[in-house]
Amino acid sequence: MSIPVLALIAFLPILVALILMVGMRMGAAKAMPIAWLVCAVSAVCVWGLPVNYVAALSIQGVISACGVLLIVFGAILLLQTLQVSGGMETIQYGMQRVSKDMRVQIIIIGMLFAAFVEGAAGFGTPSALAAPLLLSLGVPPMAAAVACLCFNSFPVTNGPVGVPTVVGVGSAVKGVVEAAGYPGGVDQFCFNMANWADFIHAPMVFILPLIVLGMVTWLYGPNKSFADGLKAWPFCLIASVCFEIPVQIISLFIGPELPSMLGGLIALGLIIPIAKAGIGVPKEVFVFGKPDTWEPEWYGDVKGSDKQPEMRMSIFMAWLPYILIGGFLAITRIWCGSMMKGKVMIGLSGILGFTADSAVKFKGVNEFIDVLWNPGVLPFIVIAILTAMIHGAVSTKPGVNFASISAQAWTSALKMMKNPAISLCASVALVKIFQGSGFNPATAAEVQAGTASFLPSMPMSMAIALSEYLGGVWYAFASYIGGLGAFITGSCTVSNMLFGLFQWNMAVETGFSKEIIVALQGVGGAMGNMICIHNIVAVCAVLGISNREGYILKRTFIPFVIYGIVAGIMGAFFISAYPNGFIM
Repeated sequence: MSIPVLALIAFLPILVALILMVGMRMGAAKAMPIAWLVCAVSAVCVWGLPVNYVAALSIQGVISACGVLLIVFGAILLLQTLQVSGGMETIQYGMQRVSKDMRVQIIIIGMLFAAFVEGAAGFGTPSALAAPLLLSLGVPPMAAAVACLCFNSFPVTNGPVGVPTVVGVGSAVKGVVEAAGYPGGVDQFCFNMANWADFIHAPMVFILPLIVLGMVTWLYGPNKSFADGLKAWPFCLIASVCFEIPVQIISLFIGPELPSMLGGLIALGLIIPIAKAGIGVPKEVFVFGKPDTWEPEWYGDVKGSDKQPEMRMSIFMAWLPYILIGGFLAITRIWCGSMMKGKVMIGLSGILGFTADSAVKFKGVNEFIDVLWNPGVLPFIVIAILTAMIHGAVSTKPGVNFASISAQAWTSALKMMKNPAISLCASVALVKIFQGSGFNPATAAEVQAGTASFLPSMPMSMAIALSEYLGGVWYAFASYIGGLGAFITGSCTVSNMLFGLFQWNMAVETGFSKEIIVALQGVGGAMGNMICIHNIVAVCAVLGISNREGYILKRTFIPFVIYGIVAGIMGAFFISAYPNGFIM
């Protein structure tokens, strides 16, 4: 069977997911299991994998997904705890008093606060958390949705504790990195790749705020003027510098786990007093106007509440959970990780009998969750429990105590896990089949005689086919592949799992730097959050603007395209200047 035909068959599960989710508007919880089934059938019927091997790979994917779901659950639990306790209302109260200019509020909350949340929690939490804050401050729901989705981009590659890079890219390329004898192994490769990704993101950290403010003032402002947004450029520049410098330093000297979280936190600490002092803030205060002046398509069930948020506890106490998370992760990731990492492992070895030495033709199928190293357990779930205890004692919100906070937060968080669990398990199972498809069933005798004819894996088939047509300029398209993965799966992490090996193979085929090409994948997976169906649906849900997903997608698609163009230009420059990448 020819490589182009194999490539088309390999792309079929992705195409099916795209048709179901976009064309037929089917939810990911229904679409991704169907896409997994198509992938499994292709693996058996075309790549010749035994059914039990495909089943083993799928089980491996489910176990891997459970590790990610722990993080998702911990993030949601903490968010629900803060909402019930009144901590989020207090954060909202404090934000209102920083500046009355809504362009400034969008930068502080939609960009910097969301960047911090992305670094600490991720998985759609930033937009779902920041957008309601902006709504409560008087920003139209549609403007809040567009702004928050667009800003949920450059912090994502280093997103929740570096998961998109360390877990997503690391799991995808571990085998080929080790086989290539890469100095320092997969950890060093991910470190280097994350550095390149941050360099590629850098221009958009400065460009995107101007695009976003211009869009929201043009589409939703009283003057319908793009220039109204651009008038805030001095403040945008200051905010970008406050964020980007810490990000680059932390990425270069510590690693991919902390840049977004600490970069956002440091930037918030710097920009809030700057905003209060009026430095860089436009003299003419910009507001969107009263809700009764908004056009009907700007909102759905919720226009915005006239009720002002109340201070339910001290500002410090409201922010304490995030301070504890930042401190805990910084300490464990920098100084005492060896005390926790690898100490409690839950999973399976030799799944369905496929051990490392079970047969020449198959790899061992193993998967474990590193419990104490998983941020969903430590610190998210633990700190959520501590927050319920502390806020239950200090909150002035009626009826709030430890028992009531815990009951409501845990119930809400568990209810919210159903659809993410189904879609993520199916997505990661599909990814594992993609990765394992290269181990076709040739007999041991054929392997030893050198006569075995292995089909290239699904990602490799696509890489070879595309390299024949786009190989010379692949750097211009690599980020869009990452964006497609995030669009389909709803996760930069899963996009990197899905296409990380594919991008490595493309680098091999084209001769470009593996670090830079895979970094473009990480950048693409991040910018894909702008158009990610999961994120759009989540934002619409919290803002009460259901059935407007297509409208929002049209608005965020333009910044997505611009982001990819800039990423391609940066990729071309770095590949030309550093053709072999670098090893630190």
